[in-house]
Amino acid sequence: MTPKRLAKIINEINNILLPRVCFGCNAQLFSGEHILCTVCRHDVPLTDHNYLEENAVDRIFYGRTPIKKAASFVFFSKNGHIKNMLHWLKYKNQEQIGSFFGEWCGTYLKENGQLNSIDAVVPVPLHPKKLKKRGYNQVALFAKTIAYHIGAEYCDDWLIKVKNIKTQTKKGRQGRWESSKNAFQLNESQMQKKYGHILLVDDVITTGATIESCAHTLLQQNDLEISVLSMAMVPEG
Repeated sequence: MTPKRLAKIINEINNILLPRVCFGCNAQLFSGEHILCTVCRHDVPLTDHNYLEENAVDRIFYGRTPIKKAASFVFFSKNGHIKNMLHWLKYKNQEQIGSFFGEWCGTYLKENGQLNSIDAVVPVPLHPKKLKKRGYNQVALFAKTIAYHIGAEYCDDWLIKVKNIKTQTKKGRQGRWESSKNAFQLNESQMQKKYGHILLVDDVITTGATIESCAHTLLQQNDLEISVLSMAMVPEG
């Protein structure tokens, strides 16, 4: 028996003893399904944003921050699969959800060649205290997988979060901006190379305050263009 065949048999036994379930509906996953079952994956509210046409994320930053282009992969709502999945990703040690979205979104971006000019992918960092408590940055695997697919360098040490901000879910645009202001610093010792175009990546965009603060910090570097990608965005209205 070949090692590959043996591994397949062991995996099938594990699935029987410890069945994998869908993060959307809790149904058992079948062979070939990962994270979401086929039905729930079909129901994921994709934004259809691209890096060629204007979209709602672009409009968030108009007149505020010189973002070259922005997009989000899915819509976030108060109820539904995306909220549940992001909760599991951030608070329940299910970091693989980030790579799941990264593979899905990254494959699309690679096939369409829309981010070929990106030199580096930079995830929005966590404050060191929050990172120590959680054990990982929920954006990291998503951003790293995107970098792999578009052929860019992954740089998770350019930005340092120096302000430990409490949850902002109940804050409006102004409150989020005040909280995020001066929240990040450049780690200039890690920025040895010169990059022309970077992709700044976050999990959820609501008012854009966090991205705006990161972008202003990064733009301390001359001749730098910034585009933005998030896993999800909160729809207008």
